[in-house]
Amino acid sequence: MVAERSVVNDGKHPVTSLAGPYGHPFHPLLVTVPIGAWVASLVFDVISHTGDDPAVFAKGAWWLVAIGIVGALVAALFGLLDLFAIPTGTRAFATGLIHMGINLGVVALFAIGLALRHGRLDDADGTPVGLVALTIVALVLLAVSGWLGGRLTYRYGVRVADEATQADAYRR
Repeated sequence: MVAERSVVNDGKHPVTSLAGPYGHPFHPLLVTVPIGAWVASLVFDVISHTGDDPAVFAKGAWWLVAIGIVGALVAALFGLLDLFAIPTGTRAFATGLIHMGINLGVVALFAIGLALRHGRLDDADGTPVGLVALTIVALVLLAVSGWLGGRLTYRYGVRVADEATQADAYRR
């Protein structure tokens, strides 16, 4: 049991201060940028079909997808640092690899969508329905990956302060 506790604690500490201080990883903060940008891009896509000026919203969605890709790549670098903190051969590490793989797939889908959107920014009908569907598929995959990221944090305690540190907050 002592050996297991040591392995659990290994995943709580950053491998470098660049990943964020103990108990305060940067990766969860950074993922809000691509998530927000990509969800907003879907809203813009829908408005491009219902609003008065479809091209404006299609262009806005294009920019939001691009911002999301850049934000996701930055967040991925910090997520990789957190992955390095998890002992290999563990269920937590395997979950981290799946989480990373799905996220890379999501970024690839948005990159494909970005390239396909580029020539269609001035369409009078707004964002093509196929690209809206691609965004929805990517967001569903992102939700699955987010669930796995939550599992890493809340179930496996990756980069979360240990219980002794947490107990300090409940002392009177």
